Amino acid sequence: MTQEVKITTREKAFQINLDHRRYGTFAEIGAGQEVARWFFRVGGAASTIAKSISAYDMAVSDAIYGRAKRYVSRERLQNMLDHEHSLNLERLRDTKENVTSFFAFADTVTARSYKGNNECHGWMGVKFQARPRDEDSQLILHVRMLDQENGLQQEALGIIGVNLLYACFYLSHDPEKMLESLLDNLTTHRIEVDMAVFSGIEFRQVDNRVASLKLVQLGLSGAAMFDPSGKVLQPAEILRKRPVLIERGSFRPVTRVNVDMLQSAHRRFAADLQCGEETIVELMELNMRNLLATGALDLDDFLARADLIAATGKIVLISDYFDYHRLASWIALFTTEPVALVMGVPSVRELFVEKLYSGLEGGILEGFGRLFTADLRIYVYPWLDPVSGKVHKVDTLDLQSPMQNLYRHVVEGGKIQQLDEYDESALPILSRDVLQRIKNKDASWTSMVPPEIAEIVKRRHFFGYRDGASED
Repeated sequence: MTQEVKITTREKAFQINLDHRRYGTFAEIGAGQEVARWFFRVGGAASTIAKSISAYDMAVSDAIYGRAKRYVSRERLQNMLDHEHSLNLERLRDTKENVTSFFAFADTVTARSYKGNNECHGWMGVKFQARPRDEDSQLILHVRMLDQENGLQQEALGIIGVNLLYACFYLSHDPEKMLESLLDNLTTHRIEVDMAVFSGIEFRQVDNRVASLKLVQLGLSGAAMFDPSGKVLQPAEILRKRPVLIERGSFRPVTRVNVDMLQSAHRRFAADLQCGEETIVELMELNMRNLLATGALDLDDFLARADLIAATGKIVLISDYFDYHRLASWIALFTTEPVALVMGVPSVRELFVEKLYSGLEGGILEGFGRLFTADLRIYVYPWLDPVSGKVHKVDTLDLQSPMQNLYRHVVEGGKIQQLDEYDESALPILSRDVLQRIKNKDASWTSMVPPEIAEIVKRRHFFGYRDGASED
């Protein structure tokens, strides 16, 4: 099999310049006109660029695009796209409409400052017509720039901007390929895309939850989020300056245990922090290792799980951070407030499996150091041993020496804490048991999940559910 040859950034920009159907505006704020620069540099830009603008001064920017709470934000980007695209149509439609597909490219970013201590990120997007006189389509990205030098960040921003335009113009029939192409001539060590939102006529079939999943699967981002309505979320906007509570699970399906774990931990977390429960962000995490457990990614299965989590009203987090210390480090990028993980006793036991830390030079000690560096705690939900019938808690967990000593040290330091308020009737419930009962048409599964979950599974025939289940 021959390997596909990647088109260079210069070739992409030049191809767009030679395409006389494409004509539009570049509006860039924050790191120079790095995307427009490519089109001027390669030649032939007059057939592509109607206008290039950088409204750096805040007063000037407000006068053009309206006031915004923050200048590097999705709101500001959308105002820029709407304003510039509408101007193109207003000014140029009479002379070019029948042969021209108009577009507006915009970005608003904050690159490395001279002090070198700021968050380097930005929003960029394209609002465009796929064909002349077509309805509008749009793709918006949030990017994190990882280079340590301002010049390198500007370079990376220019490259991904060209990639974005090329993807919208020539790959819009294949959204997955569009996402994959964003890092052509770049690496994930230089730039990360943690949010992609498709909209408009060309992308009417795109489910942005699947796009979020693809970002993580393709390695463009370590994690992505969306809310119960399916709206894609930018992590910093949701997590900034707020305590975060995370439950990891298969949620196949969501059971009463899953719900009770989160509720019990939420009450305890709020009491420990002496804050209102509404200030805590709750995340139900689907890990890529779990989603790929059968080898291939099943999108229908993923969407079923996402729909069931949505029915509980929780935010879905998709992550590629199997190691909890990596997940904790990612959360720490966005908030300095306390973070809590809730897990059952078997998961706590797995934390102390030494071979899982073989990739760290300092082994399990380094892993625990990374995990508990920030204000992070673990709340432990009891586990009912189905064989012995014994309920295991923090004080009854036995590990092989010397892990037992490390475990006691962490417990005594308050990093691992027992949840005391929980629903005892939920303890015998196991997700895999619920799933098997659904497949076996054993109607008793409905008592093991919240009513709203049972209703959705039945109505949408998730996980192999079929009507006519036995009432025995």
